[in-house]
Amino acid sequence: MQKYLSRCRRALHQIPEVDFALPKTLQYLKQELEPLGFYLFSPVESSLCAWIDAGKSEAVAFRADMDALPTSEKNECAYRSAHEGKMHACGHDGHMAMVLGLAQCLAQKKDRLQTNVLLVFQPAEETTGGAKLICESGVFEQYHVREIYGFHLWPGFAAGQIVSRPGPLLAKASEVTVTVHGKAAHIARAEEGRDALMAAARFLTVMQQRMETEFCPQEPCLLRFGKMESGAARNAVSAQTLILGTVRVFSKEMFTAVRAAALETAKEIEAQTGCTFEIDFTEGYPPVVNAPALWEKAVKMLPSVQTLKEPLLIAEDFSFYQERLPGLFFLLGTGREVPLHSDRFDFDEIALSAGLDVYLTLLGLKDERQHHTIHS
Repeated sequence: MQKYLSRCRRALHQIPEVDFALPKTLQYLKQELEPLGFYLFSPVESSLCAWIDAGKSEAVAFRADMDALPTSEKNECAYRSAHEGKMHACGHDGHMAMVLGLAQCLAQKKDRLQTNVLLVFQPAEETTGGAKLICESGVFEQYHVREIYGFHLWPGFAAGQIVSRPGPLLAKASEVTVTVHGKAAHIARAEEGRDALMAAARFLTVMQQRMETEFCPQEPCLLRFGKMESGAARNAVSAQTLILGTVRVFSKEMFTAVRAAALETAKEIEAQTGCTFEIDFTEGYPPVVNAPALWEKAVKMLPSVQTLKEPLLIAEDFSFYQERLPGLFFLLGTGREVPLHSDRFDFDEIALSAGLDVYLTLLGLKDERQHHTIHS
């Protein structure tokens, strides 16, 4: 099975596609799945599901995201991207390979299944949240899916190390756009203007202090800005400043509190400077929150799983599934330090076998307590 997993991963790695434009990826997946005799269908645009009917009343789902990133690969491996400007730099090729491997195993062991199985191949994880559209399609209700599982390859852990935690695992991510309106003037007559750049700088400083003193001590969270655009000339007071950032939190209550603090701070600076603020927080992705009951069941079946002490300030649209039904999301060690989204991202493919073993164990088709190997 390791050879099959590597072959699938490398084939998919060479044909990275982005967002919903996934024709070659879908063609490859169908090529692998059609001979197995499962019912294949697409609940939403550019998605693919495989239904394994074991004659039971309920089903378990396993999800793989399909989309790549608009990145030019710098690796010189034999299976490097054949699509210029696109790369599987976030491991989705590996996620797909594991679910394809699961499909192969289920075709051989269907008579041993104690549940129906739905395999979900999802578009647009990196962009608009394809998971949300799949949830809204009603596919989980139609097929009586009771729980869902997924993986994300993760640098910094040994190859094949399984890592997760009960409750919050990954953060809610919301994009923040702040527009500050002032009034232009020559800097020699600055008192005639209203300095949008200085007002924005004050906002950044105050919010950083508030995050550090009021919010971060309560629970992991952040509000940081990575881009600023302002002004028309070096010798003119800026009439408008745009700052772009993100907020990462693990609860609706913290999101509401951070947003309220930003609006309150903006009001105070408006009164001090005469500038006006517009602040927009997108809803973004919800936090990934692992169902405690599923976690308790899983750790008994998977004694080698490592429990993460603190949740991570990364976002993933698997969270939309968990808002619809109980789910568990795992991190899978790559055996490498190269970060996700790097143009040199790669991983030790032995990790794929470890991930597949977890899926099979959760379905009762393998006893992970008897065999599970971690490669450093």
